[in-house]
Amino acid sequence: MKKILIIEDELGVQITLEDRLEAEGYQIVVKGDGISGEEEAKANDYDLIILDVMLPKRDGFSVCKHLRSANIKTPILMLTARNTNIDVIMGLQQGADDYVMKPFDMGVLIARIESCIRRSSIKEEKIEKSCENYKFGEFTLDIKKGTLTKNNEDSILLNAQEFRLLEYFVTHPNEILDRNKILDDVWGYDTDIYTRTVDVHIAKLRFHLGESQKPNHIRTIRGLGYKFIP
Repeated sequence: MKKILIIEDELGVQITLEDRLEAEGYQIVVKGDGISGEEEAKANDYDLIILDVMLPKRDGFSVCKHLRSANIKTPILMLTARNTNIDVIMGLQQGADDYVMKPFDMGVLIARIESCIRRSSIKEEKIEKSCENYKFGEFTLDIKKGTLTKNNEDSILLNAQEFRLLEYFVTHPNEILDRNKILDDVWGYDTDIYTRTVDVHIAKLRFHLGESQKPNHIRTIRGLGYKFIP
């Protein structure tokens, strides 16, 4: 049985999510504030964390950032009550894997939950089966260990979705990849999902590679998408 941690302070939302997700066959644990939710996420293993942005004691952005800094790779789906791109971008920048805006359709939320868990499971299977290293420039991406290193020494911390995206690029070198294709192949979404998600994650990857100002490996092809240059 898959386990989901819900960090949400609104009682009505807590009850709705817990009842429906338990009916779907998930084991649910609920925490009502950011601090207790973060402690629970660090203390126990979960298949997914549903994390509200507006929380007492510690906001969802901070919780997400702290979990990723602690190398907690559990998929995080953030809930935001404000229909603004700023919340979405901030959540993704802190390491969230996906987001849903309130009020949400339960069917859509369940589909997003299933997608997050499925992507994480596929990633784990690929790591178990693969022993390949990919080298580009000063960097080495170790698929089995799930690590990115520079000059075989300095380890660069990526969250799970950043790692999946970089793996996708290194396994598709010199190809022009448009945003919709990247969303389909890496996130598993239909092409009508907002493509800003891709741009935010690519910006984060460039930052990790030290190429924010002058991209060397992940190039933007104006009007077409992106190309990875090994």
